[in-house]
Amino acid sequence: MADRLVAVVIPTYKAKDSILDVLARIGPEVDAVYVVDDACPDYSGRYVEEHCVDPRVRVIYNEANKGVGGATKAGYQFAEAGGATVIVKLDSDGQMDPALIPHFVDPILAGRADYTKGNRFFDAASLSMMPRTRIFGNAILSIMTKLSSGYWNLFDPTNGYTAIHAKLIPFLPDQRISDRYFFETDVLFSLGLLRAVVVDVPIMAHYAQEESNLKIASVLVPFLLGHVRRTLRRVALNYFLRDFSFASLCLLFGTPLLFFGVVYGLINWLSHMVQGVATPTGTIMVVTLSILLGLQLVLFFFSADCASVPREPLHSLLDHRTMRPLQQFEHRHAANRAKGDQEGIMQSRGHRV
Repeated sequence: MADRLVAVVIPTYKAKDSILDVLARIGPEVDAVYVVDDACPDYSGRYVEEHCVDPRVRVIYNEANKGVGGATKAGYQFAEAGGATVIVKLDSDGQMDPALIPHFVDPILAGRADYTKGNRFFDAASLSMMPRTRIFGNAILSIMTKLSSGYWNLFDPTNGYTAIHAKLIPFLPDQRISDRYFFETDVLFSLGLLRAVVVDVPIMAHYAQEESNLKIASVLVPFLLGHVRRTLRRVALNYFLRDFSFASLCLLFGTPLLFFGVVYGLINWLSHMVQGVATPTGTIMVVTLSILLGLQLVLFFFSADCASVPREPLHSLLDHRTMRPLQQFEHRHAANRAKGDQEGIMQSRGHRV
């Protein structure tokens, strides 16, 4: 249908050997394909222009390498400007099956989700193909992302197989979203602040001879610090600036109580152990009550946070009168993106095949 266009964005970097096969496997349900050559030294974009005859394909060139996030954002802008309703992000290395695109698009078109993402952990048997280090790393990242984004119902947060309703693109803070490996997490964080509905789509884990450019040791500390900053920001915004609820009170009183009980208890335990005397009963009671009460309040906060996962898709509400004030933020983000383009933050040019 003319008013329900599906576009696919494919960031490409050193994917000359696999990009044509990926393009050939994209089905007729897709109306437009945007291949983003992220300053590829192998000239993947030019290779597509010379060898792909699919009229749906358009090649976009980034003047400088911006990473998977920067390339995807460039593709998002072209796809939105092209009138897409749903934009699917597909990697160029062949690990993502294009035949699954309808499974990512359907929940959005049916009004059940604003954003869909792949989840390779749904089928335990398929994980036998995934390296053990990736399983462990993704499990840790999933826990951290639950905290930082507020999407307690999601897993496999770094999965790059995603789809988004184009109405939400203008609301994403383009310049605040990472251009590199933190891109998927930043998108989830931004969607969480918008109260958008995100749904996991089960997919098979597929690994051939591809070697990941992501080195666990080099990104562990940046990822950890990034999640801590975003968790603090989300909690501050959602529970103390935008709203103040009983969950806010639980966190406000529970955290210092728990901290006091643990620290005060350790100090007294060590002090009395060194002195060789028993800890007074009153001190033990104060420490125990502080820890128990603080822990109970913190647990209640987490219970309320888990229960607050968005359930009503945002894109279906944007045309309603009560949601029209959000348009001012859409215009602001559009102005910021235009300013960024003028300053050379993202310089891209597009060519049709």
